[in-house]
Amino acid sequence: MATLCQAIFEHLCSQFQSCTHVIWLCDQILKSGEGVLSEEYEMYWFEGDDLFSAQRPRGLPIGNLTSQFWANVYLNDLDQHVKRELKCKAYIRYVDDFLLFSDNKQELSQWRDQIIRKLAGLRLTLHEECAQIFPTSTGIPFLGFRVYPEHRLLKTRKAIRFRRKLKHLMGNYSNGLLDFSKLDQIIQGWIHYAGYADTWGLRRSVLKGVVL
Repeated sequence: MATLCQAIFEHLCSQFQSCTHVIWLCDQILKSGEGVLSEEYEMYWFEGDDLFSAQRPRGLPIGNLTSQFWANVYLNDLDQHVKRELKCKAYIRYVDDFLLFSDNKQELSQWRDQIIRKLAGLRLTLHEECAQIFPTSTGIPFLGFRVYPEHRLLKTRKAIRFRRKLKHLMGNYSNGLLDFSKLDQIIQGWIHYAGYADTWGLRRSVLKGVVL
């Protein structure tokens, strides 16, 4: 989902008009994320936009915990829409990754169209190629995992990406460019993350050649 930092800032201003110091701080943090991944997105024109809209900043600071908070605040309208207007009984959202469940495929298709229109009103777009309808038995891609009714797997691209990263880190460690504590922190972090899925064999395979 492509997020406009200016839209979030305007929303915060409307909610906390008297907290000038808070608004100033929020503005400074949001500015640090302007242009993040801008090369990966084309300009999207919303209804009512003019030529000056192309100058509106977009993006959120990656890795800043405030981004998660702001996403939850700003997307509260989406949550209310899904629960109160669409009447979806099974709905999950974590920041900008969300799932809707139904036994009716046609209903899911209608919800998808309505959500796209709702998000446009918030100056947001949906990654439509990722927003597909499929049975839960085939596994649900969510937060870097593929979740099945009875088990979870780590997405293949996540494992491939870490293998490449680990090879680079080990090279830096061997050349004295990375100390052990930092390397250990990164490896332990990945082990913990991958451990949320059924990845015992994968973790053994990835770390098999690591010698410290």
